[in-house]
Amino acid sequence: MIVPSIDIVDGKAVQLVGGEQQAIDAGDPLAVLERFAVAGTVAVVDVDAARGEGDNQDLILEMCRRAPLRVGGGIRDSRRARMWLDAGAEQVVVGTAASEELLSDLPRERVIVALDARDGEVRTHGWRQGTGEGVLDSVARFRGLCAGFLVTFIEREGRLGGTDLEMARIVVEQAGDARVTIAGGVSSATEIALLDDIGADAQVGMALYTGRLGLADALAAPLRSDRADGLWPTVVVDEHGIALGLAYSSIESLRRAIDTRRGVYHSRSRGLWVKGETSGAVQNLIRVDIDCDRDSLRFTVRQRDGFCHTGDRTCWGHDHGIPRLERRLREISRIRPQGSNTVNLLDDQGLLDAKLVEETRELTDPGADVAAETADLLYFALVKAVATGVSLAEIEGVLDRRERRTTRRLMGIKELD
Repeated sequence: MIVPSIDIVDGKAVQLVGGEQQAIDAGDPLAVLERFAVAGTVAVVDVDAARGEGDNQDLILEMCRRAPLRVGGGIRDSRRARMWLDAGAEQVVVGTAASEELLSDLPRERVIVALDARDGEVRTHGWRQGTGEGVLDSVARFRGLCAGFLVTFIEREGRLGGTDLEMARIVVEQAGDARVTIAGGVSSATEIALLDDIGADAQVGMALYTGRLGLADALAAPLRSDRADGLWPTVVVDEHGIALGLAYSSIESLRRAIDTRRGVYHSRSRGLWVKGETSGAVQNLIRVDIDCDRDSLRFTVRQRDGFCHTGDRTCWGHDHGIPRLERRLREISRIRPQGSNTVNLLDDQGLLDAKLVEETRELTDPGADVAAETADLLYFALVKAVATGVSLAEIEGVLDRRERRTTRRLMGIKELD
């Protein structure tokens, strides 16, 4: 599958030819990340840090808060690797400093080893120093210590001339259960599909920046369909993963969806269908995922109003639970009905804060009905979130990033005034 790539030099997203000559200045990496993140995990490389010429740490920390990332460049020790993992990076990419000792000190499933090769020889320090070791020898040495390998063919990087599919196949065979990602020269959807067939992902930069390859076409490359019309079943879910309904996609609708970041599908009766264009139940497209069998899609959307034509939130009726409570609170905040206790709380922050303290104390009572008291506390906490403009999705994002932490502080009790 596709892994979009953002290389950063001096705070800007760039593309280099052969790791040296800058060919493209794409500007603000945050804007590029917003465009690429719809396709899933994005690879971010701090080129300055890899070269030992400064770093872009603060910028990449902000990127970690916005999207799932693989972070690489200048990771020389386990302390810095854990810093990125604790910041929320899904994985770190370790190149120059890769060693049995370092990798053994990190969680295997969170580490990718970068093997940057020119003419088969692994190179380090921003691709500037040769190691004398071949790619396959390095794979054999590290495959039990990492979740995957990023193999970059430096002589092909940024030149849009195609990648080395035969070498990629050999690397995949050598890597065992470690997933291989290939970079360098990938410039077509056909190559991405061929790499997927042999069990490798494609990390792509230049072809996306130049428009040689569209993001939708890159994403759809591995897809197949067993339907006569060639459509892909598309499960539509909200930010919390709750299924809203089932639709169908074609390459044309997928292109339009990704280009406009809207819920766009292929209606079997009407053709191209932009969800909400007439009903007002608009969808903002957050992410597109391909399933394990490569024959269906999942659209994660931010849904306005109900998804179903009946007006219900889902095609299976109303949803429930905490996401539904959040929407009710936001609706109350908008229409502000008279006599509402929620409105009173929204208007009186002192009252709201006092209720939060009160409910916390009641939850800690030895005889507490834990389910009921937790429900009370969640209600008041969500009112606080709504009052301050924080969404449940943001809260879930914080929890997800915290789950990825590898460094745990000893929990203690803070001093209270």
